[in-house]
Amino acid sequence: MTFPESTTAVVHIDLRTGAAALTTAQAVRDRVAEQLGRAGLPEPDHPLLLITDTPAGLTGHQLQYELLSNYRAVGDTRILVLLVGSSPGSYAGGDEAYGPDRRLVRPATLRASTIGLVWAGDLRSARTALERHEPDDPASLAVLVDLLSVPDVFVRVLEDLGGLPDSVAAPGVRLLEQDLPPEVRDRAWRDALSRFAGEDGGGASPVTLPPAARLPEPLGALVSGREGRPHGHRKPNGPADLAHRTCAESLDRVDDDLVALGALPGLLSPARREALESDLDQARGHLDEFRALVERALQGSGSGAAAEAAARLDALGLRVPPAESAGERVGEGLRELARTLLDEGLALRSVAQHFTALAGRVEPVPGTALLRRLDDHSEEAVHRGSATEYAAPPRTPAAPLVLAGTAGLLGGLWQGALLPLALVVPLVFIVVAVWGARRLRTGRRTARWTVGPRVAAVAGAVAGAAAAYATAPPAWLGVPGLLAGLGLTAEAVRRLWRGVATSWAAGRGTTALRTALDGLDALLAELVREHWAAEERLYCADAARSVAGMLRATAAAADTQAVPEPAAPAGANASGPYGDEDWLSAPSALEDPGAETAHDGADDGDWAAAYTWESGPSGDRDDPYAASAPDNPYATPAPGDAYAAPGPDNPFATFAPKAAPTDAAAWEETATRTPRWLDREIGEGGPDLVATLAGDLRATVMVAMHPYWGAVERGQAGALAVRRTEERVRAVLSEARHHLWRNGVLAPPRHPAEHRARTSAAGLLGTDSLKVAELMGQDTDGQAVVQLCSPEQGSLLSRDPEAARWIRFAPRTLQGEVETAWQKSGSPPPDGALWTSSGRYAGLIRLTPLRMGVVDTVLPRQGRGGSTRRDDTGGTGHTDHTGHTDGAHGTYSGAGTETGGDEGW
Repeated sequence: MTFPESTTAVVHIDLRTGAAALTTAQAVRDRVAEQLGRAGLPEPDHPLLLITDTPAGLTGHQLQYELLSNYRAVGDTRILVLLVGSSPGSYAGGDEAYGPDRRLVRPATLRASTIGLVWAGDLRSARTALERHEPDDPASLAVLVDLLSVPDVFVRVLEDLGGLPDSVAAPGVRLLEQDLPPEVRDRAWRDALSRFAGEDGGGASPVTLPPAARLPEPLGALVSGREGRPHGHRKPNGPADLAHRTCAESLDRVDDDLVALGALPGLLSPARREALESDLDQARGHLDEFRALVERALQGSGSGAAAEAAARLDALGLRVPPAESAGERVGEGLRELARTLLDEGLALRSVAQHFTALAGRVEPVPGTALLRRLDDHSEEAVHRGSATEYAAPPRTPAAPLVLAGTAGLLGGLWQGALLPLALVVPLVFIVVAVWGARRLRTGRRTARWTVGPRVAAVAGAVAGAAAAYATAPPAWLGVPGLLAGLGLTAEAVRRLWRGVATSWAAGRGTTALRTALDGLDALLAELVREHWAAEERLYCADAARSVAGMLRATAAAADTQAVPEPAAPAGANASGPYGDEDWLSAPSALEDPGAETAHDGADDGDWAAAYTWESGPSGDRDDPYAASAPDNPYATPAPGDAYAAPGPDNPFATFAPKAAPTDAAAWEETATRTPRWLDREIGEGGPDLVATLAGDLRATVMVAMHPYWGAVERGQAGALAVRRTEERVRAVLSEARHHLWRNGVLAPPRHPAEHRARTSAAGLLGTDSLKVAELMGQDTDGQAVVQLCSPEQGSLLSRDPEAARWIRFAPRTLQGEVETAWQKSGSPPPDGALWTSSGRYAGLIRLTPLRMGVVDTVLPRQGRGGSTRRDDTGGTGHTDHTGHTDGAHGTYSGAGTETGGDEGW
């Protein structure tokens, strides 16, 4: 996976064990490229090289330092050399014995302004005086290397070294590490991946897209344009418009005939019924013509390109609006929609379902797919609709019932011999029912419509007669009552007849014909809408489905990452990037995998070889200085040599770096084996841990998908683009995993969401940032840090307290919390606080310069023969006949290289 060129990484090279392989410029470049490649990084313009070596290795690895300092890059190559252990010593003068740590001899190559040296003579790992840790304790060295591998810390240390004499300093440190136990981090990582991928619901639960107004502009225009086109789909006076208008006018005449039939004259004369039936037949014919036109439009738009289909529709008098710029920037819209949905916290599979739904909303439906809906408006459908209307049970309105009952009551106020007149009103309703059935030729159907009024009239007449018998009104009162009852009867009959006529007409097809005409016209409108921006919408639908498939593939890759690796066999390292070992002692992605291997005495680049003075390119094993004897405590111990055993007589035999234990130890046990200058605050995970990691994954995957959106915009989002995107996604997921293991959960990923603030340490780790604020705010006294030097080396440090450089640093994620804590406590913020990209360490670094005269600079010279030479800095040396020079200030090899000491540097 290739990341932007601005990405910076520190390349770690351990010359204690790997110097023998770095004898050419190409070998050095290959070593750098190997580490950068494993970390997924390109070759930087300004390389940062962290070199681990011993003081004796400075002169023993002059060739390697020449190659490293001359590393070709676009910009400057900055080198920070971390020296561990004691110097092999030098003559104090005359015949005095060797005194260790009296001089730090470096080649002139390392005197460049872009190179600095940090000399940690003793890593001071012991927490009690009874412990006996090695000066180069691997666990402590791994912490120091890990800290200096943070680019911000590396650059700041190198800058501060540039302001010190000789660019050399002895470090003092006090660190606080805030992190999670490996099992908690593993579980949170898997949970974040699962939340990020989402569950595979098989598409059973439909999703609802946001309204068109909330969609990104290109997508919203396509959706709203498809669903909200106006009904101006028929061109005025075109074939479609003429056919529709002719049919509509026929149905309008039918409606007029129906109004005339519903009046009382329609009950008396058959002419109005006949006129309505004639106009109905004519409307059916016009509807058939319009239906045939719609069928031709649907059949003719299902083949050929969008332009050809639009031309066919135009010939039928249908107008397809221009697409204008509706299809522009579809790729940008899809990317913005994906970003919006992911930022809302939706899982990948849920986002994929949204894109599938979007494809369904914008994809044009061909006219041939609409043909099946034509059957809903066919002649048979009209007949079925008419039959349904005709078969509907008769329903008499309430008003005619009330009018009939009242008319019967008023017409029944008779008594005595005039009592038969009370039946006049009910007889009128019976006659009307018979006459209406005859007029509409409906037989008993119309008679059933008047059953209710007839019953109401009879009941009213009975009630009127009973009232007259009980009250005995004057006889003349029956006449006005009868007249009023006949008037109410006429109104009830008019209303009954209008309802009967309307129901009869609906049964003949008036309502079904109107419904069919509107449905056919709506089908034409939908056809026109489906042809609007058809090519643009088809492209958008295809691209949306491709994005959905790519998102599902990404979710599958996340599921693969979330599956726990099988447990390792007993006695082997556990699964995971670093197994169950303390991750501080585990090799990083940018660390030489052989940095912590056991000492190999046959390797010319190992520590023992660094102390061997060789004569010639291959070394002179007859050199007395190469012999294993008390006179030469720096020689390579032979197998079985007593000087190879650790002890006070041979303090340098233990300088070779120890190999890390191969058996996996419980993390809780390794957590106690930390140097005394390191405090660990281990949390159990905060409430925002999983959600934050899932958000980091979303932001990182969006960066990996960036080239894919370009393919979408170019219309090349095919299988190849999806496959390449899957590869990039797998790479960034793996990179995110290593980032989490290397930098902790507090450090944001390389591509964080710009608008999303990262949560606090309490939310991620379950810890408080108050300790970080207190540590960074400590006074610059002698108790604040632990000086990483031996007692012998301590006398070589500058006694000026103002000469030391202090670096106060903490993760950038905690900057707001730490500054808030300072404000609450009233403590002034320290000047020049460094906020780092790594989220694991916070603390103090003190760079104490060495005293004047401690650093000797050796200068290579070309020469032959034995002579006493003085370099340009005033150093002298005596060259013997074997080509070796001894003395306090210079060395000379028979190969032609002279080195001169410089006490004044």
